[in-house]
Amino acid sequence: MTQATVDNGVNVGALLEAREALREMPEAAQFKWRASCKWQKGTHSRTTIQNFFGLGQEQKHKTEFHFEADHPEVFASEDLGATPVELVLAGLASCLTAGVAAVAQNRGIQLRSVEAELEGTMDIQGILGVDGDVRNGYNDIKVTFNIDADASQEDIEALVAQSQKRSAVYDVITNPTDVSVEVHKQ
Repeated sequence: MTQATVDNGVNVGALLEAREALREMPEAAQFKWRASCKWQKGTHSRTTIQNFFGLGQEQKHKTEFHFEADHPEVFASEDLGATPVELVLAGLASCLTAGVAAVAQNRGIQLRSVEAELEGTMDIQGILGVDGDVRNGYNDIKVTFNIDADASQEDIEALVAQSQKRSAVYDVITNPTDVSVEVHKQ
């Protein structure tokens, strides 16, 4: 019986080779991701992403990426972009979905479609200063995947579990991360 070739658009061979190479040179695995944000007006800001450090040297995306962030009109803002907390959901969704594709490719599972719906609940009394005991961030985030693949329900659940286990954004959200803030007057 001949097994069909699986193509989910992920070069797993290159990823596995990179993993082996980094075992030999762990210092090359130290990356610095960067974002630069400029205030526009009101609560509107524009974030630019292009350069990062990795594999022992400066790197550059093929394209400079821009993300608009704002708050909705219900917060007396102009609604010129997604809210920053919605961008967090987008990051988590993208990271988990990419992981599903990579794990499926590695396990020989052909995907036909992958959709992730995310919903985060938040009590905004904290960020508005109404109640200092209310957390500023999400209370919880629910991720629901709808996946059509040549695999059993159990195999699909294992894809998602492995993606979750290896997701950098899932880790950032679910584990404390040291964040330092510096202020420089211009």
